[in-house]
Amino acid sequence: MRQAPRTPLKDNPLRQPGQSLREERQRLIDDKFLPWLIASVMTIFLAGYEWARYVWKTPYDPWTHTALAVLATSFAAWRFLSVRKQSQSLKLGISGEVAVGQFLDRLHAEQYQVFHDVRGHGFNLDHVLIGPAGVFTVETKTWNKPHSNAKVNFDGERLLVAGKEPDRDPVVQARAQAAWLRTQLRESTGKDFEVWPVIVFPGWFVEATSTSQRKLWVLEPKALPTFLKNEPVSLSAEDRKLASFHLSRMIRTAEE
Repeated sequence: MRQAPRTPLKDNPLRQPGQSLREERQRLIDDKFLPWLIASVMTIFLAGYEWARYVWKTPYDPWTHTALAVLATSFAAWRFLSVRKQSQSLKLGISGEVAVGQFLDRLHAEQYQVFHDVRGHGFNLDHVLIGPAGVFTVETKTWNKPHSNAKVNFDGERLLVAGKEPDRDPVVQARAQAAWLRTQLRESTGKDFEVWPVIVFPGWFVEATSTSQRKLWVLEPKALPTFLKNEPVSLSAEDRKLASFHLSRMIRTAEE
């Protein structure tokens, strides 16, 4: 029997600021509002249906309504199955981004500014680091692991996950994101900041040669601090402050 893939996360991420209030708000909506909204919509529909029968003197037709109910229920079941798979994937992705984000926040002690979920045009950067070693985009890939060959291989251009090429190439994605951020910072600050792409695979064993990591890092998140420490200082405190200020302004503008 084929074994199901397993999550790469060993521990759940820590809770976020205000998470209890967000959860309480969602429970309030789900428990106190949505049931009554659904009930009101159903009663309005039934009242409208009865008034239509009263005005037009239409006879009862249970077969037609039964057929409609079967079709609606079948469609709802199909939608549930399709949404369930997508929802599970999103849940895993959220957990991975939160866990990696909380890990990256420790880099504040190493003079790094850490930004999360930077929104672009139809995409987002999971994390951005600005510190002594430069500016880095960090793309998080939280993918289920097989029970064998749970390894990521990177040779500088080609990336294999469990021996297979992903449907969407993370290398192309990471490089495009870094190029986008470099352009945004240049247009905003008037200075050209080199932006280095990083891809992290939480819970996976990553195998990459030193030559393959020259222009793009593919790592397990716990290896990132060591890589940063081994890099020479390339940004002055003034440039770090400048880039951080303009990036934070870009984020706030995007939210508005």
